Amino acid sequence: MTELEYLRRAEASREKLYRAAILTLGSEAAAIAAVDEAVYRGYRKFHGLRQSEYLETWLMRILINVCRDELRRRKRELAMAELPETAREEFDALPLREAIRRLPEPLRQVVILRYFSGFTLEETAAILELPRAPCPPGSGGRWSCWTSGTWTQTFPWCP
Repeated sequence: MTELEYLRRAEASREKLYRAAILTLGSEAAAIAAVDEAVYRGYRKFHGLRQSEYLETWLMRILINVCRDELRRRKRELAMAELPETAREEFDALPLREAIRRLPEPLRQVVILRYFSGFTLEETAAILELPRAPCPPGSGGRWSCWTSGTWTQTFPWCP
C-alpha cells in the first residue's frame, strides 16, 4: 500500500471513525482530536499492515485505543481535583446517546461499531478481538459468542 492510497482510504473512513468517537467520548472536539490521532498513528505504522483490505478495521481498532486512553486521562484528571458544580459536563438531552453512555464499556463498543458505524458482526468481532467460537464449557455464558451468524450470550444479563 502506498502512502497516497493510505491517505485516500483513511480520509474515506473518517466519517465512520468520527461517529464511533463521538459516541464513545461524548464531545465533538474530543472526537475530532481522537480521529486525527488515530489516523496519525495509523500513518506512522501503515507499512506494517499485512493485509491492506483490513485498513478500516485496523483504523477502528486504533481509534478505540485512542478513545480508551482519553477516557483514562479524563478519569485521572477528575480524580485529582473535584470540579465545582458549575463546571461539570452537562449530558446531552438525547435519550439514545445517554443510554449508550450508560452501557458497560464492552457492550457500548459493540453497539457503536455494529449499529452506528455500520460494521458487520464479523468485522465487529475482529475489531474488538472477540472469539467467533461457542462459549467455552463452564463459562456460564459470560463470554461474547458468535453462533450461527448472530451474537449470543454477550453478557450475563442477556437471554
